[in-house]
This record gives sequence, C-alpha cells and structure tokens, in this order.
Amino acid sequence: DIDDVGHKYYLELELEDVLDKDRTVNCTAEVLYHLGSKTSAPDVQVTVQGELRSTEEADKEFYNRIRSLEKELVAENIPDSHGNVPPELEPIHLLAWVASGYVIWQNSTENTKFHLAQVKHVKQVKRSDEDLQFDFVVLLHEMVSQEVLPWEVTLLWHPQHGARVPQSCAAAAGSS
Repeated sequence: DIDDVGHKYYLELELEDVLDKDRTVNCTAEVLYHLGSKTSAPDVQVTVQGELRSTEEADKEFYNRIRSLEKELVAENIPDSHGNVPPELEPIHLLAWVASGYVIWQNSTENTKFHLAQVKHVKQVKRSDEDLQFDFVVLLHEMVSQEVLPWEVTLLWHPQHGARVPQSCAAAAGSS
C-alpha cells in the first residue's frame, strides 16, 4: 500500500527545449515522497514523449571557451533585475538551474514549492582535472512561504560526464 511508504503524485509537464525556446516536449512524472523521512529526496520517474535535441556541440563549445579563459569566470545577478540573461551567460544560468534542481529535490517536501529566482553570484574555480567547477550562491524562492533562501552550491561539470553537485548548504542571508 502506497500510504505506508509515502505519497505518490502524477504530474504532466511541458519541457521547453533549451536550444529552441519555441519548442516544447511533453513529459509525465511520478513523484513519491517518503513518509517521515526528512533526509531522503523524493523518488522521481520521468517519461519524455518525443525527442529533446542534442546539446553536444553547444556543450563542447562552452566547455572549450571556459577552459581557455585566462581569468576565472565571475558573474553576479543572473538574470538581472529586468529578467535578462546575457547570451554568453546562458550556459551558466542553465548549470545553475541544474545545481538548484539538485538542492530542490534534496530539500523538498509535500508542502514546499521551490523555484530558482536568481544566481546571486558565481565563481569558476580552476581545477587540475578535466572538470569545470562553479561555486554558486543561488536564491531559491519558496512559493508557499514566499521566503527567498540563499544556497551555496558547488557544481562540477564536464560535457561527457554531466553535472555533479558534491556539496550544497543553506547560506547566510548576506552571502555573495
């Protein structure tokens, strides 16, 4: 019986194509929130109806551009106060969205609804291996309580290995 384990929800979603903003793909998700567990993220099963376009070439181009920078990338307030994301920072915004997704799944309950509001600060950290590392301070808007919560998130990314979040924690309100 599902009520002994947790609560299961079925969602129908529309995903926006990252490469073509006018194109969407339908998907369904099954989300299981475990009863009494504050430490485990919900189990999610997603089925995509249709095909998402490959980002392989754009990923390689971004990776090579960032690896070739003489100084580490540093940026703030993405999007800006008018909702604009400069085209050259769009990949950083997307990586922040992925990192925030990890934080959201790890900290969601049935009574929360988080949304990435803004990348307050991002700094690239040079590494000796092949990964790109970005240390983010993201602002998550909790829609139910209307709180804006700052989170520090470290994201490692490589076009062949995808994104990984080795650490994240709630940040002090004045962090940047």
